[in-house]
Amino acid sequence: MKIIDLLKREKFSLSFEVFPPKTDTAFENVRTATEEIAKLSPSFMSVTYGAGGGTSKYTLDIAKRIKELYNVPSLAHLTCVSSTKETVHNRIADMKAAGIENVMALRGDIPAELHNDDRSHWDYHHAIELVRELKESSADFCIGGACYPEIHPESKNQKEDIKYLKEKVDAGCEFLTTQMIFDNNLLYNFLYKIREAGITIPIIPGIMPITNANQVERAIKLSGSFMPQRFKSLVDKFGHDPVAMKQAGIAYATDQIIDLYANGITNVHVYSMNKSDVASKIQNNLSDILGK
Repeated sequence: MKIIDLLKREKFSLSFEVFPPKTDTAFENVRTATEEIAKLSPSFMSVTYGAGGGTSKYTLDIAKRIKELYNVPSLAHLTCVSSTKETVHNRIADMKAAGIENVMALRGDIPAELHNDDRSHWDYHHAIELVRELKESSADFCIGGACYPEIHPESKNQKEDIKYLKEKVDAGCEFLTTQMIFDNNLLYNFLYKIREAGITIPIIPGIMPITNANQVERAIKLSGSFMPQRFKSLVDKFGHDPVAMKQAGIAYATDQIIDLYANGITNVHVYSMNKSDVASKIQNNLSDILGK
Protein backbone atom coordinates (compact mmCIF):
# COMPACT_ATOMS: atom_id res chain seq x y z
CA MET A 1 0.00 0.00 0.00
CA LYS A 2 1.16 3.52 -0.77
CA ILE A 3 1.88 5.70 2.24
CA ILE A 4 -0.03 8.65 0.83
CA ASP A 5 -3.17 6.48 0.99
CA LEU A 6 -2.44 5.55 4.61
CA LEU A 7 -2.05 9.22 5.50
CA LYS A 8 -5.53 10.02 4.25
CA ARG A 9 -7.05 7.95 7.03
CA GLU A 10 -8.34 9.95 9.96
CA LYS A 11 -7.39 7.53 12.74
CA PHE A 12 -4.21 7.98 14.79
CA SER A 13 -1.21 5.95 13.69
CA LEU A 14 2.43 5.29 14.48
CA SER A 15 5.22 4.30 12.14
CA PHE A 16 8.77 3.24 13.02
CA GLU A 17 12.19 3.60 11.44
CA VAL A 18 14.90 0.93 11.36
CA PHE A 19 18.36 0.92 9.88
CA PRO A 20 20.32 -1.88 8.19
CA PRO A 21 23.51 -3.33 9.70
CA LYS A 22 26.91 -1.91 8.90
CA THR A 23 28.51 -5.34 8.80
CA ASP A 24 27.49 -8.83 7.71
CA THR A 25 27.95 -10.20 11.23
CA ALA A 26 25.35 -7.77 12.63
CA PHE A 27 22.67 -8.68 10.10
CA GLU A 28 20.93 -11.37 12.16
CA ASN A 29 20.50 -9.10 15.20
CA VAL A 30 19.14 -6.29 13.05
CA ARG A 31 16.75 -8.61 11.24
CA THR A 32 15.42 -9.94 14.54
CA ALA A 33 14.88 -6.43 15.93
CA THR A 34 13.24 -5.31 12.70
CA GLU A 35 10.84 -8.23 12.70
CA GLU A 36 9.92 -7.65 16.36
CA ILE A 37 8.95 -4.08 15.44
CA ALA A 38 7.02 -5.33 12.39
CA LYS A 39 4.97 -7.58 14.70
CA LEU A 40 3.60 -4.43 16.35
CA SER A 41 1.73 -3.77 13.06
CA PRO A 42 2.74 -0.13 12.65
CA SER A 43 1.16 1.93 9.87
CA PHE A 44 4.45 1.55 7.97
CA MET A 45 8.18 1.06 8.56
CA SER A 46 10.97 3.03 6.95
CA VAL A 47 14.38 1.48 6.28
CA THR A 48 17.31 3.88 6.09
CA TYR A 49 20.09 3.78 3.55
CA GLY A 50 23.10 3.95 5.84
CA ALA A 51 24.44 6.79 7.98
CA GLY A 52 27.20 9.20 7.03
CA GLY A 53 26.57 8.98 3.30
CA GLY A 54 27.26 5.27 3.14
CA THR A 55 25.20 2.71 1.30
CA SER A 56 23.69 -0.54 2.45
CA LYS A 57 23.03 -3.66 0.47
CA TYR A 58 20.50 -4.69 3.10
CA THR A 59 18.05 -1.79 2.77
CA LEU A 60 16.08 -3.38 -0.04
CA ASP A 61 16.15 -6.86 1.51
CA ILE A 62 14.78 -5.61 4.83
CA ALA A 63 12.11 -3.43 3.20
CA LYS A 64 10.96 -6.32 1.03
CA ARG A 65 10.91 -8.76 3.98
CA ILE A 66 8.82 -6.42 6.14
CA LYS A 67 6.24 -6.11 3.38
CA GLU A 68 6.07 -9.76 2.35
CA LEU A 69 6.28 -11.53 5.71
CA TYR A 70 4.41 -9.12 7.96
CA ASN A 71 2.16 -7.25 5.55
CA VAL A 72 3.54 -3.95 6.85
CA PRO A 73 3.99 -1.25 4.19
CA SER A 74 7.67 -0.38 3.86
CA LEU A 75 9.39 2.86 2.92
CA ALA A 76 12.85 2.32 1.45
CA HIS A 77 15.29 5.21 1.73
CA LEU A 78 17.32 6.15 -1.32
CA THR A 79 20.17 8.65 -1.29
CA CYS A 80 21.97 10.17 -4.24
CA VAL A 81 24.90 12.13 -2.84
CA SER A 82 28.10 11.53 -4.86
CA SER A 83 26.34 8.76 -6.84
CA THR A 84 26.29 8.48 -10.61
CA LYS A 85 23.06 8.51 -12.61
CA GLU A 86 23.75 4.92 -13.65
CA THR A 87 24.03 3.80 -10.05
CA VAL A 88 20.82 5.54 -9.05
CA HIS A 89 18.93 4.20 -12.06
CA ASN A 90 20.05 0.68 -11.16
CA ARG A 91 18.82 1.13 -7.58
CA ILE A 92 15.47 2.39 -8.83
CA ALA A 93 15.18 -0.64 -11.11
CA ASP A 94 16.00 -2.95 -8.18
CA MET A 95 13.31 -1.32 -6.04
CA LYS A 96 10.74 -1.67 -8.80
CA ALA A 97 11.66 -5.35 -9.32
CA ALA A 98 11.33 -5.98 -5.57
CA GLY A 99 7.79 -4.55 -5.54
CA ILE A 100 8.69 -1.54 -3.39
CA GLU A 101 5.94 1.07 -3.62
CA ASN A 102 7.29 3.80 -1.32
CA VAL A 103 10.62 5.60 -1.58
CA MET A 104 12.13 8.26 0.68
CA ALA A 105 14.19 10.48 -1.63
CA LEU A 106 17.14 12.02 0.20
CA ARG A 107 20.35 13.71 -0.75
CA GLY A 108 22.11 11.91 2.07
CA ASP A 109 25.02 12.94 4.26
CA ILE A 110 28.17 13.83 2.40
CA PRO A 111 30.94 11.36 3.35
CA ALA A 112 33.65 12.97 5.47
CA GLU A 113 36.33 12.19 2.91
CA LEU A 114 34.43 14.14 0.23
CA HIS A 115 33.65 17.30 2.19
CA ASN A 116 36.43 19.29 0.58
CA ASP A 117 36.09 17.77 -2.90
CA ASP A 118 35.07 19.70 -6.00
CA ARG A 119 31.38 18.82 -6.36
CA SER A 120 30.81 20.49 -9.73
CA HIS A 121 31.10 17.16 -11.57
CA TRP A 122 28.66 15.30 -9.31
CA ASP A 123 25.47 14.08 -10.98
CA TYR A 124 23.36 14.93 -7.94
CA HIS A 125 23.67 17.84 -5.54
CA HIS A 126 20.21 18.01 -3.95
CA ALA A 127 17.30 15.69 -3.19
CA ILE A 128 15.10 17.51 -5.69
CA GLU A 129 17.16 15.99 -8.52
CA LEU A 130 16.49 12.51 -7.17
CA VAL A 131 12.77 13.28 -6.79
CA ARG A 132 12.63 14.22 -10.48
CA GLU A 133 14.45 11.03 -11.47
CA LEU A 134 11.96 8.95 -9.51
CA LYS A 135 8.99 10.75 -11.08
CA GLU A 136 10.42 10.26 -14.56
CA SER A 137 11.13 6.56 -14.01
CA SER A 138 8.76 3.85 -15.19
CA ALA A 139 8.06 2.85 -11.58
CA ASP A 140 4.91 4.16 -9.90
CA PHE A 141 6.46 5.12 -6.56
CA CYS A 142 4.92 7.11 -3.75
CA ILE A 143 7.73 9.57 -3.02
CA GLY A 144 8.50 11.01 0.39
CA GLY A 145 11.03 13.64 1.40
CA ALA A 146 12.59 15.21 4.48
CA CYS A 147 11.95 18.62 6.01
CA TYR A 148 13.56 20.63 8.78
CA PRO A 149 11.28 22.54 11.17
CA GLU A 150 14.42 24.16 12.60
CA ILE A 151 15.97 25.00 9.19
CA HIS A 152 18.27 22.80 7.13
CA PRO A 153 21.84 23.19 8.43
CA GLU A 154 23.00 24.42 5.01
CA SER A 155 20.25 27.00 4.47
CA LYS A 156 20.83 30.71 5.11
CA ASN A 157 17.45 31.21 6.75
CA GLN A 158 14.04 29.59 7.07
CA LYS A 159 12.52 31.60 4.24
CA GLU A 160 15.11 30.22 1.82
CA ASP A 161 14.70 26.73 3.27
CA ILE A 162 10.93 26.76 2.72
CA LYS A 163 11.41 28.07 -0.82
CA TYR A 164 13.56 25.04 -1.70
CA LEU A 165 11.17 22.74 0.13
CA LYS A 166 8.30 24.02 -2.03
CA GLU A 167 10.36 23.25 -5.14
CA LYS A 168 10.94 19.71 -3.91
CA VAL A 169 7.23 19.24 -3.30
CA ASP A 170 6.39 20.64 -6.73
CA ALA A 171 8.88 18.19 -8.25
CA GLY A 172 6.86 15.24 -6.96
CA CYS A 173 7.12 14.68 -3.19
CA GLU A 174 3.78 13.42 -1.86
CA PHE A 175 4.54 13.64 1.85
CA LEU A 176 7.31 14.93 4.12
CA THR A 177 8.80 13.57 7.34
CA THR A 178 10.48 15.98 9.73
CA GLN A 179 13.88 15.64 11.26
CA MET A 180 13.68 14.71 14.94
CA ILE A 181 12.02 17.35 17.08
CA PHE A 182 12.00 17.73 20.85
CA ASP A 183 9.84 20.86 21.07
CA ASN A 184 6.44 20.51 19.42
CA ASN A 185 5.91 24.27 19.34
CA LEU A 186 8.67 24.55 16.74
CA LEU A 187 6.73 22.14 14.53
CA TYR A 188 3.45 24.03 14.90
CA ASN A 189 5.18 27.26 13.91
CA PHE A 190 6.81 25.52 10.93
CA LEU A 191 3.48 24.08 9.77
CA TYR A 192 1.91 27.53 9.80
CA LYS A 193 4.72 28.94 7.66
CA ILE A 194 4.79 26.17 5.06
CA ARG A 195 1.01 26.21 4.67
CA GLU A 196 1.27 29.93 4.01
CA ALA A 197 3.90 29.12 1.36
CA GLY A 198 1.49 26.76 -0.41
CA ILE A 199 2.86 23.43 0.83
CA THR A 200 -0.26 21.39 1.49
CA ILE A 201 0.96 17.78 1.41
CA PRO A 202 0.94 15.68 4.63
CA ILE A 203 3.72 16.34 7.16
CA ILE A 204 4.73 13.50 9.48
CA PRO A 205 6.50 14.64 12.67
CA GLY A 206 9.60 12.62 13.55
CA ILE A 207 10.09 11.77 17.23
CA MET A 208 13.32 10.37 18.63
CA PRO A 209 13.07 8.66 22.04
CA ILE A 210 16.32 9.52 23.82
CA THR A 211 16.92 6.55 26.09
CA ASN A 212 20.61 7.09 26.73
CA ALA A 213 22.29 10.33 27.79
CA ASN A 214 25.04 9.73 25.22
CA GLN A 215 22.44 10.03 22.45
CA VAL A 216 21.86 13.71 23.17
CA GLU A 217 25.13 14.98 21.73
CA ARG A 218 24.79 12.80 18.65
CA ALA A 219 21.20 13.89 18.08
CA ILE A 220 22.20 17.56 18.18
CA LYS A 221 25.13 16.92 15.84
CA LEU A 222 23.02 15.03 13.28
CA SER A 223 20.00 17.29 13.20
CA GLY A 224 20.85 20.53 14.96
CA SER A 225 17.69 19.99 17.01
CA PHE A 226 16.78 22.45 19.75
CA MET A 227 16.69 20.83 23.19
CA PRO A 228 14.14 22.56 25.45
CA GLN A 229 15.03 23.14 29.08
CA ARG A 230 12.42 20.60 30.16
CA PHE A 231 14.28 17.92 28.24
CA LYS A 232 17.72 19.08 29.47
CA SER A 233 16.47 18.84 33.06
CA LEU A 234 15.34 15.29 32.40
CA VAL A 235 18.80 14.32 31.14
CA ASP A 236 20.52 16.10 34.03
CA LYS A 237 18.37 14.26 36.57
CA PHE A 238 18.32 10.76 35.11
CA GLY A 239 21.22 10.62 32.64
CA HIS A 240 23.53 8.85 35.11
CA ASP A 241 21.04 6.02 35.64
CA PRO A 242 20.57 4.01 32.40
CA VAL A 243 17.36 2.30 33.53
CA ALA A 244 15.73 5.51 34.77
CA MET A 245 16.92 7.45 31.71
CA LYS A 246 15.36 4.90 29.39
CA GLN A 247 12.02 5.12 31.15
CA ALA A 248 12.13 8.91 31.25
CA GLY A 249 13.06 9.13 27.56
CA ILE A 250 10.16 6.88 26.56
CA ALA A 251 7.80 8.94 28.74
CA TYR A 252 9.00 12.20 27.16
CA ALA A 253 8.54 10.84 23.62
CA THR A 254 5.08 9.49 24.53
CA ASP A 255 4.09 12.88 25.92
CA GLN A 256 5.21 14.57 22.70
CA ILE A 257 3.15 12.17 20.60
CA ILE A 258 0.03 12.66 22.73
CA ASP A 259 0.40 16.44 22.37
CA LEU A 260 0.73 16.07 18.59
CA TYR A 261 -2.41 13.93 18.41
CA ALA A 262 -4.28 16.43 20.60
CA ASN A 263 -3.33 19.23 18.21
CA GLY A 264 -4.62 17.66 15.03
CA ILE A 265 -1.68 15.50 13.93
CA THR A 266 -2.80 11.98 13.08
CA ASN A 267 0.45 10.34 11.93
CA VAL A 268 3.71 10.27 13.88
CA HIS A 269 7.00 8.63 12.88
CA VAL A 270 9.26 7.24 15.62
CA TYR A 271 13.00 6.99 15.07
CA SER A 272 13.16 3.74 16.98
CA MET A 273 16.83 2.97 16.19
CA ASN A 274 16.17 -0.80 15.91
CA LYS A 275 15.10 -0.87 19.57
CA SER A 276 12.06 -3.12 19.50
CA ASP A 277 11.50 -2.80 23.26
CA VAL A 278 11.37 1.00 23.01
CA ALA A 279 8.95 0.82 20.08
CA SER A 280 6.77 -1.64 21.96
CA LYS A 281 6.64 0.43 25.15
CA ILE A 282 5.71 3.61 23.29
CA GLN A 283 2.96 1.79 21.43
CA ASN A 284 1.70 0.25 24.67
CA ASN A 285 1.60 3.70 26.27
CA LEU A 286 -0.70 4.78 23.44
CA SER A 287 -2.69 1.55 23.08
CA ASP A 288 -6.13 2.98 23.90
CA ILE A 289 -5.49 6.09 21.78
CA LEU A 290 -4.40 3.94 18.85
CA GLY A 291 -7.13 1.38 19.45
CA LYS A 292 -4.64 -1.47 19.88
